[in-house]
Amino acid sequence: MNNNILFFLTPKAMCSFVYDDFTIRQALERMETAGYAALPILNKRGEYRGTLTEGDLLWALKNMCYMDMRQAEARKIMEITRRKDNVPVRVHTGMHELISRASTQNFVPVVDDKDAFIGIVTRRSIMQYCCQQLFPED
Repeated sequence: MNNNILFFLTPKAMCSFVYDDFTIRQALERMETAGYAALPILNKRGEYRGTLTEGDLLWALKNMCYMDMRQAEARKIMEITRRKDNVPVRVHTGMHELISRASTQNFVPVVDDKDAFIGIVTRRSIMQYCCQQLFPED
């Protein structure tokens, strides 16, 4: 198996994400456009802050915005109680830990030695690689 985490990396420039100062409405719009059920949250310095899911947004709309889009424009996403943040790994993390994280997260955020977000590794990319290695004739 390839032992370089960068082999599986989707770089930041190709990732959809939200900034920690986004409103709930902005996050909803970004998530709709991106078509993903979860997005990384970054600050303006490019550091990973957590994971925002569709479920987090749904509960925030119900509990914080009372299903009112005007309220969603006034509330910031960092006010939302998130169910679970995807735990990031460093760029030099070993494959065993990467696969362990990917088994419980649909994507694994990757940060450099200065905690700057550099991209994600998706569970799908790992599974596709494993399938190619196990079943090369397919």
